[in-house]
Amino acid sequence: MSYLYRTLADDIATAINGQYSAIQCYKKLARLAPNETEKNRIKEIRQDEKKHFRAFQQIYTQLTGREHEPKLVEECATDYRIGLDLAFNDEQNTVDFYLDIAEQTQDPYIKETFKRAAADEQNHAVWFLYMLTKRR
Repeated sequence: MSYLYRTLADDIATAINGQYSAIQCYKKLARLAPNETEKNRIKEIRQDEKKHFRAFQQIYTQLTGREHEPKLVEECATDYRIGLDLAFNDEQNTVDFYLDIAEQTQDPYIKETFKRAAADEQNHAVWFLYMLTKRR
């Protein structure tokens, strides 16, 4: 395996871990939501994260020939407002990371998958910021 693909595979493994952690955290965050509207929005975001997780797992397996065993890399806050703040920051940071992954590869499917995921993450960040702003 070339250095490029090893680095790409490592980054995709990191992305898988991030999605896995977000899926776990957003389940908890939805339970903490103060109303049905926010609870449902967080559940929708969680569904996007599951979709990304599956796509990234598939790409990783195609690149490496093996499945990545996801690891929980972040703990989720037990306070709703703090959880929203952490989710907002995580989503924002993830946008740049996914765009970097898209730039690393010439593979059109991987490039498009990560660009689409970056756009979704940006959208999630806006929703979390909106919910956070309502708490002030």
